[in-house]
Amino acid sequence: MTSTPSPADQPAFGDFAPKGFVNWAIAQTCASSSNWFSRRKAFLLRRLAISSLKGRPVDIEALGARMRIFPQSNVCEKRVLFMPQFFDTEELAILAADLRDGYRFVDIGANIGAYSLFVAARAGAKARILAVEPQPSVFAKLACNIGLNPFGTIKAVACAVADKAGELTLFLDPYNEGESSVRVLASSGTRSVKAPAVPLLDLLRSEGFTAVDGMKIDVEGAEDLILEPFLASAERQLLPRLLMIEDSTSKWSVDLKSLLEKNGYRLEKRTRLNLVFRLTQTA
Repeated sequence: MTSTPSPADQPAFGDFAPKGFVNWAIAQTCASSSNWFSRRKAFLLRRLAISSLKGRPVDIEALGARMRIFPQSNVCEKRVLFMPQFFDTEELAILAADLRDGYRFVDIGANIGAYSLFVAARAGAKARILAVEPQPSVFAKLACNIGLNPFGTIKAVACAVADKAGELTLFLDPYNEGESSVRVLASSGTRSVKAPAVPLLDLLRSEGFTAVDGMKIDVEGAEDLILEPFLASAERQLLPRLLMIEDSTSKWSVDLKSLLEKNGYRLEKRTRLNLVFRLTQTA
């Protein structure tokens, strides 16, 4: 398990500023609306721009932070680069309204750090953010994005969060680098990597958390493997007040929604991709 490496060897922000057609396409897609024709046009421009990049990254400012985006094989990066106006808008609005001085946020399955950077850009110098990403190539991007910003409130940790400590196998989607799971993926040609794993409770204790204000868990269907043992053994003050999890109901081996409700959570919002829970005063 490793933490954020030094960004000293990274090219300076702006070295990969978009130019020419790519810059124009980004401007067009970022100004697109939600109607069918506008979205189809944006997807076409996105495809053409990615092709013209020929694997090169793009430096942009999005969601209040600097990012170095490699959109060729990561859906999250494509969304952030070309249409950030549609990136998890309901979830981010709820999260923004919840922020306060000294906010403590844990981002499990952080990908390139979009949620963590969003919080860091708004929560001030006293915030504490833990960004957890097990996929090595994605973790490198996460660490780079953190290093491009002056926030100083995000710590990145390269590990998986699971039901027990040890080493586990992560299955990777060849078409979406940000999608990795301990559950076998349906994608043909699925690759796998090994990653160190720790239970959520052990992770929080080892990082010195005594309370958590917000938590996002996006682990491609393994949310139940993380939360079931955590809810069974965590002291109540460690339960996150705001909990956002990917809606993977069909993949879970337990009724996670009912389990959360039994532990004092209420479902506040169901979005297109996620479930948002709020911890009530009584369990």
